[in-house]
Amino acid sequence: MSYSKKHIIKNEVHESMAAYITTDSVTSFYHLLTGVNPAKPSSDFDVIRLARQGLPKKVLTTLAQKISLTLQELAGIMHMSERTLQRYEDDTVLKTEYAEKAVELARLYTRGEEVFGSMDKFKLWMKTPGHVFKNETPVSLLDTSIGFDLVLRELGRIEHGVFA
Repeated sequence: MSYSKKHIIKNEVHESMAAYITTDSVTSFYHLLTGVNPAKPSSDFDVIRLARQGLPKKVLTTLAQKISLTLQELAGIMHMSERTLQRYEDDTVLKTEYAEKAVELARLYTRGEEVFGSMDKFKLWMKTPGHVFKNETPVSLLDTSIGFDLVLRELGRIEHGVFA
């Protein structure tokens, strides 16, 4: 099947964000998940297994510190109360849904660091309200998967010089 140049260019605009995530992204986020397991995930299936096993609370709180989230912000992203999060012991393994969110946070912040060239610059951007996000901060959108997608798409635009 042949495609005209016009058709190909049109499709490039509608590429999914997955096209911008390389296989190196599978392991590059791992440094943010301190204390998980000595074996680094080498494929997406390893990451799925990691999320399904759950993560100790200490991994989540350490991640929050590394990416400058308060416990209140982390709890909101995880859909739990701050008090509930505080009640867990550090070695308590939290449910798959929380581990999955932690993995997504680590992947997002690693991607942001790649795009901005610095974790500090990305963390500042995440806490700065933006027009593209209806004057909300990007971090405030992370309580939904759609919010994660919006932030990732904007990172792709920034990386490729397409500003809204």
